[in-house]
Amino acid sequence: MKLPFVYVNVAMTADGKLAPADRHFVPFGSQRDRALLLELRAKADAVMAGARTVDLMPVNLGPGPAKYRKARLRNGLAEYNLRVIVSGSATLDPRAEVFRRRFSPIIVLASGRSKATSLRLLREVADSVEVFGDQELDFAAALSWLREKWKVKRLLCEGGGEINAGLLSAGLVDEINVTICPLIFGGRNAPTLADGEGIKSIADATKLRLKSSRRVGDELFLVYKTSRTAWKR
Repeated sequence: MKLPFVYVNVAMTADGKLAPADRHFVPFGSQRDRALLLELRAKADAVMAGARTVDLMPVNLGPGPAKYRKARLRNGLAEYNLRVIVSGSATLDPRAEVFRRRFSPIIVLASGRSKATSLRLLREVADSVEVFGDQELDFAAALSWLREKWKVKRLLCEGGGEINAGLLSAGLVDEINVTICPLIFGGRNAPTLADGEGIKSIADATKLRLKSSRRVGDELFLVYKTSRTAWKR
């Protein structure tokens, strides 16, 4: 099956947290980290995020200011990227900010455990709502469909941790961009780069190869290539 190149972007604290234990995300990276996010979007056919990220933040998942849209055109891409939201049970709020910005198509990916009424409400505001898998979202089938139906060759995932884990566990991630910020949040319930159930043994771990590293101020910007191997279940 043909799949897009999938790259993940996260900013995390020195102890690996994406947000405090209350899971209320507030951007904590530097201006350079925020610029990197838009630079990475400028290379993607589609940008994907989880429902909770979209629900809790006034995000639109778009390309940002004109200079980044021009960069997309120079890269041979559409001026505005496709927007993909993962909502396994289709509980994404149809009143979320992302639906108020209609500059590019919005696709919602859900699983078979979604209620018919929830799917109907989302179909009223999204350009497409598709179901893949039974109780859990079948990421491989969903990404194959994005490649075939929407010609997505490069997909940027911006989390959160559950979405990242779903992609990693299925062996679908090609590259991970990590900004390590000079903060420590603590909290056993704080979200991390990859949440969910995790691996069963160390032998199953996704193996990484450091592609590049750069220090800007007190932040580290790392890029890893992955082994793209699925976790055993």
